[in-house]
Amino acid sequence: MTEHSFNNISLGGRGGTNSGQLKLHSGGVVWKKQGGGKAVEVDKSDLLGLTWMKVPRSNQLGVRTKDGLYYKFTGFRDQDVASLTTFFQSNFGKTPEEKQLSISGKNWGEVDLNGNMLTFLVGAKQAFEISLADVAQTQLQGKNDVMLEFHVDDTTGANEKDSLMEISFHIPNSNTQFVGDESHPSAQVFRDKIVSMADVGAGGEEGVVTFDGIAILTPRGRYNIELHLSFLRLQGQANDFKIQYSSVVRVFWLPKSNQPHTFVVVTLDPPIRKGQTLYPHIVMQFETDSVIDTTLSIKEDLYNAKYKDKLKLEHKGLAHEIFITILRGLSGSKVTKPGTFRSHQDGYAVKSSLKAEDGVLYPLEKSFFFLPKPPTLILHEEIDYVEFERHTAGGSNMHYFDLLIRLKTEQEHLFRNIQRNEYQRLFVFVNQKGLKIMNLGSAKSIDGVASVLKDVDVDPHLERIKNEAIGDDSDEEDEDFVADKDDGGSPSDDSGEGESDASESGEEKEAPVKKKTKKEPSAPKVPSIRKKAKDGEDDGSKKKKQKKKKDPNAPKRAISAFMFFSQTERENVKKSNPGISFTEVGKVLGERWNKMTADEKSPYEAKARADKKRYSEEISGYKNPQTTNADTADAPDNA
Repeated sequence: MTEHSFNNISLGGRGGTNSGQLKLHSGGVVWKKQGGGKAVEVDKSDLLGLTWMKVPRSNQLGVRTKDGLYYKFTGFRDQDVASLTTFFQSNFGKTPEEKQLSISGKNWGEVDLNGNMLTFLVGAKQAFEISLADVAQTQLQGKNDVMLEFHVDDTTGANEKDSLMEISFHIPNSNTQFVGDESHPSAQVFRDKIVSMADVGAGGEEGVVTFDGIAILTPRGRYNIELHLSFLRLQGQANDFKIQYSSVVRVFWLPKSNQPHTFVVVTLDPPIRKGQTLYPHIVMQFETDSVIDTTLSIKEDLYNAKYKDKLKLEHKGLAHEIFITILRGLSGSKVTKPGTFRSHQDGYAVKSSLKAEDGVLYPLEKSFFFLPKPPTLILHEEIDYVEFERHTAGGSNMHYFDLLIRLKTEQEHLFRNIQRNEYQRLFVFVNQKGLKIMNLGSAKSIDGVASVLKDVDVDPHLERIKNEAIGDDSDEEDEDFVADKDDGGSPSDDSGEGESDASESGEEKEAPVKKKTKKEPSAPKVPSIRKKAKDGEDDGSKKKKQKKKKDPNAPKRAISAFMFFSQTERENVKKSNPGISFTEVGKVLGERWNKMTADEKSPYEAKARADKKRYSEEISGYKNPQTTNADTADAPDNA
């Protein structure tokens, strides 16, 4: 058999334990993390050694590479050990070494230094093993003790609650492994050996290149970025992060349209940790026009042997381009740039907001990426459907819309305040990627969603309040609404005389409990610049606009599914909650509606569709007598 595949194989290390799938084939070893993300590939030509060790309830396969990396895969059955040993011998020409785990509990033994790994042996059995690449500092305490300190804010697993901070070794002068003398005791010899193999202080290895004073938005601060041969270091005033290149999943190069900055995002798996906060994305912000001229600090023999085909020694150009080029050459990570999407302003992203933060949304070829905070990466393959929604805040809502992205995990991301002129380009992009658009149903056309965005349906919660307070006046149409009106408002502008609208394409939002049911005096409103003064009136006239009278014979406007639900359940809520306030009733109804399933909502939605059809038929043949009389009165006298 030339290939073996195993599920639920865990990869251990400083990044915690992650489960995934391991494939062994004639060309090497491939491990992929469950759910996507981090992957490990080892070509058989890079294999240095293999080990087997019996661990509690399982067996562990150790894979050591010529680059000094050491991978530990756990989850093999006893019968797998024999079959895979034969596979390694026939395909890789290597026989795995048998290692045993010490369970005696003794803390006196020998130290084995191999590559960048330190193994503590008790009676020729392994008691524990640590990576010297994680050592941040060494200290000689007294004449016989050596303490190793480990990076605190290095990459760590999301589920790891504890981290190794420090460990101390006692080396007596009688030690025969690290022989010293009076001026240079055995403990000093041991420390010197550790320093030569570990990444201590700045890394044990000199920085290849340093970028000074780079603004990083998450984790926020200004850092000096050092690129070393095996890791990336972020050195700030309060924090010092060291990130192994093995944790770098991908680099995103995302220019900002008409802005003096460019985003460079380094995506990590596992993420770095600061206190209890995890950062899976390092969002860097480079000055777009910043130019640097630098020479890499790599020894000539090492450069010729390993990096000649990947990097140039001298670089001159834009800082962010040079940073990405060198990082890609050292880490081997892939770089993602914007694809075919272009915004209305010929940029690569659209302005939007997520939760309470303003930012930009990049539609990429295989994902959406919202930046800068919170940095949110959504792969296309994770998306269940997208939904275009009308913006529901303020009188200028026709100039903005929202984009709802629902994942297969039922998690939802709502990107708000997208300008209306971005709609067509964004729709075409989403449709071309084959993503399901909830608004369309079976109609695959731009007009299908456009009609949803243009519909002006009364906010169901506001409608309920008006029904209670002023009765049939709720059927009055918004006076200021014009289908293609462009008054230059903002998404948060609520100065319009018409009430705010709600999308009928998705679930209703939470009831606005702060709405008032009685009219109260308000500050005078500034008239629109396009409103003309009537003949005989000065520009500064403060005459109150006379409200149009409602035609009693006008068709009654259609109501939404939520309103049908509210009419049915309002009394039940009052009976179940004696003494409940008027606004609390609306809040309870809104919460119950949001928790209902699609099947439970379907009867009310059917009523809403029928009522909307009724209104469309009635309004098509209706003529407002006030409008007819006004047109007759304004007609020129031809006599």
